[in-house]
Amino acid sequence: MLRILTAIVMCSVLVWGYSDLDMDGVEDSVDQCPNTSLLELVDIKGCTIKNLGSPHHSDVILGASYSQINPTTQEKTDTYAASLQADYYYKAFSLQLSTAYFDSESSITSTKGTTDTFLGAYYQFTPFSTLNVRLGGGLLLPTYDADNNLLDYTASASLSYLLNNFNFFGSYSYTIINDETVNYIDINNNPVSISYANTSGYNVGVGYYLTAKLYTSVAYNSSDSIYEKIITGTAVDTVESLNTASAYLFYTLTEHWFTTASYAYGLSGSASDHYVNVRLGYYF
Repeated sequence: MLRILTAIVMCSVLVWGYSDLDMDGVEDSVDQCPNTSLLELVDIKGCTIKNLGSPHHSDVILGASYSQINPTTQEKTDTYAASLQADYYYKAFSLQLSTAYFDSESSITSTKGTTDTFLGAYYQFTPFSTLNVRLGGGLLLPTYDADNNLLDYTASASLSYLLNNFNFFGSYSYTIINDETVNYIDINNNPVSISYANTSGYNVGVGYYLTAKLYTSVAYNSSDSIYEKIITGTAVDTVESLNTASAYLFYTLTEHWFTTASYAYGLSGSASDHYVNVRLGYYF
């Protein structure tokens, strides 16, 4: 009986004397990496050998926006849109699919329907610990209902540099527009011809991480108009570049939910005077 009691006491001492707060199988007194997660395989020192978490991730983002320009005709009209975006991530690679449904109203016209659908692929790499580079390419699928709407191609490159809590970023994109020239007679019985051109665009800005969950940024954005020229009768018009100043906010709600908000102010006559967008996303 004495031997049984002694064994019970010794086991209790051993249990209470053992501590492994991160539950990696290495006692805290010799654990050199004491805060590893449950998804990490560790060595005898308690440090990560391999992350057992899945490299596959996705998100789905719903959005609503208001602008003062028609996305297809570039007329200055009130436009409301609902958007859907889905992303898939695997290590340094990602895929993106996005589309939107818009309703544009003015005193003389009413346009609604699906915008072109974007399908893109990206690769991100880090040449330095504080520098990220992202290269991408994609297709603009002609889901907007128009006889002259054809498949377009786009390519982009972006980089961001992190300095303390500041993030300096910039990007450049080029789009090959294949849409056919449009010819029609307007309400004043004038012949109208609209031709399209390839476009390029860029943006530069700076962001700041206010907290671990809250990020904000400001940027300058410029993009060519898709319209090469518009001929009405004998008058020939060219459309200036779309230039805006914008502000952006990203907030992490929970481990899976996040939200964004953005505002842009038009700096050129061809751009929307005001643009507001809010989005809600789920990451898994």
